[in-house]
Amino acid sequence: MLSSMRKGATTAAVTAVLAGLLATGPSHAVAADASRIDAVATIVPTLEAEPASPVAVPSEDVIQQQFEAIGGGEASYYGKELAGNRTASGERFNPGDLTAAHRTLPLGTKLRVTNKANGKSVIVRINDRGPFLKRRVIDVSLAAAREIAMLGAGKAQVSLEIVRNA
Repeated sequence: MLSSMRKGATTAAVTAVLAGLLATGPSHAVAADASRIDAVATIVPTLEAEPASPVAVPSEDVIQQQFEAIGGGEASYYGKELAGNRTASGERFNPGDLTAAHRTLPLGTKLRVTNKANGKSVIVRINDRGPFLKRRVIDVSLAAAREIAMLGAGKAQVSLEIVRNA
């Protein structure tokens, strides 16, 4: 009987404490007669919010680019035979990358190369020095040569423009 009275008193005390919590907001429960309570309930509030809407980040293709013409001349390409060799930038040459060699432009410069015969263009990154034949102005990678359709001839007349992001 004492046991059932204690449970009843405990249940009543916890109910009273919880009722007080609900009335006053989240906090830790403390009863006036703590000896009569077997457990103390803590209510932890949770925040429910709508998920943030995604932020649109423009892709590199969407960013407006400006071009500064710097001339042109004959271009050639170098391919698989030099794969793995170190370039002037220190990276290994990969014929599948859109890269090029230029005598004077700073390494890392992005350049639009346009084949004058067909109007096809590609943007390359300067990562090497050359070409070493005076009549040529640029050597492009195999992938870049494919993009501007100069593989068959092995060389092409091109115009060169530095890419400037607006």
